[in-house]
Amino acid sequence: QVQLVESGGGTVQAGGSQTLSCAASGRTFSNYAMGWFRQAPGKEREFIAAIARISTRTVYADSVRGRFTISRDNAKNTVYLQMNSLKPEDTAVYFCAAVERVNLFTYETSKTNYDYWGQGTQVTISA
Repeated sequence: QVQLVESGGGTVQAGGSQTLSCAASGRTFSNYAMGWFRQAPGKEREFIAAIARISTRTVYADSVRGRFTISRDNAKNTVYLQMNSLKPEDTAVYFCAAVERVNLFTYETSKTNYDYWGQGTQVTISA
């Protein structure tokens, strides 16, 4: 079992920046590919960003590419989501997710491929 705990949510003005953290515990963090998703009211949970076991392998949704950056610190068992140039439409509950992978270079963009989820953290962007 892997336990994931997100933090860093809150209310930010449009155009501002915010960094989310997701702390993992329970297993060897470096064995897991990680992802960030978000869910706005009345909408499905959508993919935002993912990172493979090796930090240089990342992928982003079109809606956040160039504004958001995913990173990981295996020594701290933590994955981050740096969010810049925030827009009101970025308002959502943000979730991190983990899946164990043998391949160092694999990332996952589908929520159905993830085995473990955090409880989510609310991010609200005010206009």
